[in-house]
Amino acid sequence: MVSQLKPLSLPLPAIVRHPLLQTVEGTVQVFTALHRNFFTNVMVQALRIADQGKSVLIVQFLKGGIHQGPTQPMQFGQNLDWIRCDMPRCIHGPEVSASEQQSVKDLWLHTKSVVTKGRYGLVVLDELSLAVNYGLIPTQDVVDFLQQRPPQVDVILTGPDMPDALSTVADQVTEFRRNFLP
Repeated sequence: MVSQLKPLSLPLPAIVRHPLLQTVEGTVQVFTALHRNFFTNVMVQALRIADQGKSVLIVQFLKGGIHQGPTQPMQFGQNLDWIRCDMPRCIHGPEVSASEQQSVKDLWLHTKSVVTKGRYGLVVLDELSLAVNYGLIPTQDVVDFLQQRPPQVDVILTGPDMPDALSTVADQVTEFRRNFLP
């Protein structure tokens, strides 16, 4: 006579997760100034993070002139992608052609798509404030993007006259001022 053994039904122990092994939540940083400025320290931070092995994306919404666009990012090293709009010039004011508007929109949609996939640990959105203030990207769309991004992604927003709605959702706001000493 052959007896069949019944499998033991022991309760599985609860998985204990150490608090230091949790995903570190990313931050939103704003760098702004009264004037249009190239934030060298933001670019240095992006290069340093890429050098440490974290994937970085730099997006320049108002820069063109090199016929690049979202499908042709420049790669600086293995961890840093840099993309600009596919348009023949840089935007210097709110007067923007329909094709330039479409180019900014295409770049914004591409940016949201790749960030949602979690490919990048740091995303720098250069001159985003101007793109919003010129009516090229809706403020609420940016707020929604920041709130719905993967939790581990750090985002840096740059540009003058940062809209209050974007500064409000930021973890850190840095304002650069020129203080001239006598």
